[in-house]
Amino acid sequence: MIGSVRHRPDETNHKTVAELTKRASEQLSDVVRSEMRLAQAEMKEKGKRAGFGGGMFGGAAIMGLLALWAMVFAAIAGIAVALPVWASALIVAGGLLLVAGGLALAGKHELGSAGPPKPEKTIDSVKADVDAIREGAHR
Repeated sequence: MIGSVRHRPDETNHKTVAELTKRASEQLSDVVRSEMRLAQAEMKEKGKRAGFGGGMFGGAAIMGLLALWAMVFAAIAGIAVALPVWASALIVAGGLLLVAGGLALAGKHELGSAGPPKPEKTIDSVKADVDAIREGAHR
């Protein structure tokens, strides 16, 4: 049989459009789920940092209130009694103000390091995934 050559399609390499569509859909679902897990983990970390910084601001507020009370007591003691009582009260108030200032600066630093409240790494990853899908679709 010269001239008649039959080509048999290799059954293992050919898939139907329905199978390919199903597989692409499953892969896309897996990608979306993994991106959601990544976003959740990223937001959880940022929430922890923001919570810690907010707690430090709360501590600074309490120390500032204690300093105000100490200053009020120092003024009362300064009017009513001799120098050593109000002088010691002013020293305590100054110490409390230093602690409040330190906590406020530490809280500001923690809030600043938390970054904006959006999952930036996940957004970049999703953009890369979308670009890869578009590139694959154009082939």
